[in-house]
Amino acid sequence: MKPDPSLAPEHIVETACPLDCPDGCSLNVTVQDGRITKIDGSTSNPITDGYICAKVRRFGERVYGSDRLLYPAVRKGPKGEGARFERVSWDDALDRVADRMREARDTWGAESILPYSYGGSNGLLTQDTGDATLFRRLGASRLARTVCAAPTGAANGALYGKMPSVTYQDYPEARLIILWGVNPSASGIHMVPYLRDAQRRGAKLIVIDPRTTPLAKQADLHLAIRPGTDLPIALAIHRHLFEGGFADRGFLEQHTHNADRLRQKAQPWTFERAAAEADVPVELVARLAEWYATTSPALIRCGWGQERNRNGGNSSLAILALPAVGGKFRVRGGGYAMSNTEAWGIQRTWIGAPEASTRRINMNQLGRVLTEGDPPVKVLFVYNSNAAATSPDQRRVLRGLERNDLFTVVFEQVMTDTTHYADVLLPATTFLEGYDIPRAYGPIGLRLARPVIEAVGEARSNAEVFGELLRLLDLREDTDPVGELEEMLDVFSKMPAAIGNALRDHGAAVPPFDGRPIQFVDVMPRTSDGKVDLFPAALAREAPEGLYTYRSDPATTEFPLALISPASERTISSTLAELPRPEVRLLMHPTDAAARHLDDGVPVRIFNALGEVRCNLQIGSWIRPGTVSLPKGLWRRHTSNGYTANALVPDTLTDLGGGACFNDARVQVEAVVQ
Repeated sequence: MKPDPSLAPEHIVETACPLDCPDGCSLNVTVQDGRITKIDGSTSNPITDGYICAKVRRFGERVYGSDRLLYPAVRKGPKGEGARFERVSWDDALDRVADRMREARDTWGAESILPYSYGGSNGLLTQDTGDATLFRRLGASRLARTVCAAPTGAANGALYGKMPSVTYQDYPEARLIILWGVNPSASGIHMVPYLRDAQRRGAKLIVIDPRTTPLAKQADLHLAIRPGTDLPIALAIHRHLFEGGFADRGFLEQHTHNADRLRQKAQPWTFERAAAEADVPVELVARLAEWYATTSPALIRCGWGQERNRNGGNSSLAILALPAVGGKFRVRGGGYAMSNTEAWGIQRTWIGAPEASTRRINMNQLGRVLTEGDPPVKVLFVYNSNAAATSPDQRRVLRGLERNDLFTVVFEQVMTDTTHYADVLLPATTFLEGYDIPRAYGPIGLRLARPVIEAVGEARSNAEVFGELLRLLDLREDTDPVGELEEMLDVFSKMPAAIGNALRDHGAAVPPFDGRPIQFVDVMPRTSDGKVDLFPAALAREAPEGLYTYRSDPATTEFPLALISPASERTISSTLAELPRPEVRLLMHPTDAAARHLDDGVPVRIFNALGEVRCNLQIGSWIRPGTVSLPKGLWRRHTSNGYTANALVPDTLTDLGGGACFNDARVQVEAVVQ
């Protein structure tokens, strides 16, 4: 992407990043003769302040890379790796899609059509606009988008009604910060300067993570717990608060319900029992609890790592309940930090149809649904997602995608693992080729993303494609917006007036509470009675063994190692995984490698009853014993046998919220016999 001096002068176009990251960067994109030559940060967003991650800096390689989809195509020959595609016109491609949707609806019922999408863009225009209108009017099956943030969302909603939380700007006010299940060095890098500022001002930093992350190295306390044991640690802190006289009785009486029931559930979890279950020194658990009990302002940044297992919902519930019991609210820099997407109070009233009462399919069980569904899924429409790479039980997902009677549409920017199973490929624009409205969810931010170049090849926006399908299926109504610009203006008009007008006129909205809410001062719980229910009945009915009940580790003597798949600095989920990267290797602690007589760099097979993954080994002390790791977001090309960590992940669901249990994969590792 180097400028060519023989061409027209370069110019800079400002836009914003809508990818699935908390920060919501503003961008300066340099363009010459209609081509991107450089992507950098802009200072329009004072939080991201002119610097961006290496991932987005390389996004031009996706826009112009050899994997880019440039025109519609239909498959010729078998599905799967090596599938061949033939170019067709947009009219031909969309006619085929509409015909097969109509046929499936008339023959099998509209519930035989499944739209599948998640997080390829977090903008308000590129998901749940015209796409939702289409599938609702069609009567298609509904998708429970639960692959990420469902357990934490359920816990946060039940406790606090997703009350706005502490933002980055107030981290330096805290005297104690706990990073629980989050690694800002890989995802959400703009948090890091605020953490360093807090440390310079005297704050203690605690990291709870099975890996020694960059921030764990700089922390005052690192608790490298066994994956899935966050709940015992949180309950041990609760027990210390209640039994040690640190619970804020006045706050609990005024602002909460059912503190006594939470206290009862925490009672059995002594420091000794929790430490034994988490396999960490008991003195570290006691120190964590004591520091939290006696320090203010104290902040818990609750991430998503702790939700990716069988106890994910109850773990998140117990973690988020800590500031209520410990009396950590009502001061700047105190309380909890979570997703702030709901801070704006925006409702998606622009969707042109009410939600249907059709069956709801949990996206984490895609393989199960494609191979066992009743009625069977006959049309699968994948967009904003790379289902073959990101879904649990990968081998079963691939078996489902291989069905000859399944008609699969993939609407995508580049050739992904999922595109190889498509019957029809539709080329999608990237965020640099269209409008969107990204929401930052670490800070509170809402900006307008503008196109910086024309669409590459024949790529089209979501608004164009779903709008045309509405027309072809005779589902369009006179008041529906037509095209991306009309859809954007329609969304502006249906937002709260001040927000929509600011986005239209200035390209950014002013954050509520000046972007720095103090919990229980500026904002209160958005629950039905404005109080915190520490034992919410709706979640109690959902929890398989009751609220705050710990379910033991699924490890066996045959498969004793916990396999985790954390976010990396290379991809955003699986986005950008087509770009060159260093060799992917399985990370293992030296103790586990020695017990298996494995040397650094040797080829290994990671396996369980669901399948196996083959790659080379990396031995390192920055992961705890008993746990091994492969990066999140890998594609099949990154391992020697074409499977990723998700081939070893069960499609079981978390205790609350129906989330994915990625970190419940239990495996064995052995050398590959040459």
